Amino acid sequence: MTTLTVDERISSTSTLAKVLKRPEIGAFVAALAIFAFFAVSTDVFATPAGASTWLRGASTIGIMAVAVALLMIGGEFDLSAGAITGFTGLVVGILTTEYGLNIWAAILVSLGLALAVGAVNGILVMRTGLPSFIVTLGTFFVLQGIDLAGTKALIGQVAIQGMSNVPYYDQAKSVFGSTLTIGFDWMPGTRFDGNLSVFASVFWWLAVTAVATWILLRTRTGNWIFSVGGAQQSARQVGVPVFKTKVGLFMTTAGAGWLVGMLLLFSTSTVQSNTGVGQEFIYIICAVVGGCLMTGGYGSAIGAALGALIYGMVSQGIVYSGWDNNWLRAFLGVMLLAAVLLNEWVRKRAETAR
Repeated sequence: MTTLTVDERISSTSTLAKVLKRPEIGAFVAALAIFAFFAVSTDVFATPAGASTWLRGASTIGIMAVAVALLMIGGEFDLSAGAITGFTGLVVGILTTEYGLNIWAAILVSLGLALAVGAVNGILVMRTGLPSFIVTLGTFFVLQGIDLAGTKALIGQVAIQGMSNVPYYDQAKSVFGSTLTIGFDWMPGTRFDGNLSVFASVFWWLAVTAVATWILLRTRTGNWIFSVGGAQQSARQVGVPVFKTKVGLFMTTAGAGWLVGMLLLFSTSTVQSNTGVGQEFIYIICAVVGGCLMTGGYGSAIGAALGALIYGMVSQGIVYSGWDNNWLRAFLGVMLLAAVLLNEWVRKRAETAR
C-alpha cells in the first residue's frame, strides 16, 4: 500500500491567512471604527464640510507618512523630515520675495536642496555606520537653526508673507494649492447637503500612495527596499545595491518634505520658520499604525496612508466633539502602543492560520 506525503512547501494558504498577512489590515479596521464613532457622535464630522477639513489635515501628514514608511521598511528613520518642509518653503519665499527669482526656478532650487539634504543623510548613515536616528537628529537641529537664525539674518524676521504678490504665484497655486469643489445639493435636508472641498494636497496624497505601492509590490526596487530592511547583509551578498537603495530612500523622504512644504506654502501664501517642526514622530506613528515594523523589512504604503487618515479623523473629531484638544497626544501614545501590539499579534496569527 502506497502512502502519499503532502509537500508542505506547496500547501495552500487560507483566505484568513492571506488577509492577516497584509500589513494595512489593522489600520483599515481602525479607520472604519473611528469614522463610524465620530460620524455617530457628532453632527459635523461626516458632513461635506467636516470631511473637507479632516481630509486636508490627513493629506499632508499622509504624504510624509508614506515616504517615512518606505524608509522604515528599508530599516532606517529620518527625524529631519519635518524640518525640511519648513526649510523648502522658506527657500522659495526668500528667493522670490527678497531676491526676485522666478517662482518656478525657486521651487526647483528648493527641490534640489531638499534632495541634497536627503543624500547627505543617506551617505553619512551608510559611510559612518552611525544609527540613522542620530544622523538625522543632527540634521534636524541644523535645519531648525537655519530656518530660525538664517531667515532672521536675511530678512529680519522668522516668517515669509506676501507670497500672493509674487509673479506667477497663481500658476504655482493651481498645482499645489488649488481646490476642487464637489456639490451635494441633490441631497437636501440631510447632513450630506453641501459642498465637499477637495484640496490639491489630497490628490497629491493619493498619487504618492499609489506610486509608492506600485514600487513596493511591482518593481525590483521594491524588492530591494524590503531586502535591505529585513536582512541588509544577506541582501548585499546576493547583489542588492544596498548603498544606492538606502540613499535613494533618504532622498525620497526629503523629496516628500519638499512636496509638503510647497503644498503648505501655496495653500496659505505664508510660511513660518517652525513649520513642520514636531511632526517627525507623528509620521513615524502613522507608519507604525499602518503596519510598519520598527525593525524594518515589513510594511505598507497604503497602511501608512490609512494611519495618516486615522490621525486626521481623530484630530478633527476631537474638535467637533468639544473635547480638550490635548487629548490628541494621549491618543497618539495609545495608538502607537496598540499598533505595535496588534502588528505583532497579526503576524503571529498569520503564521499559524492555514
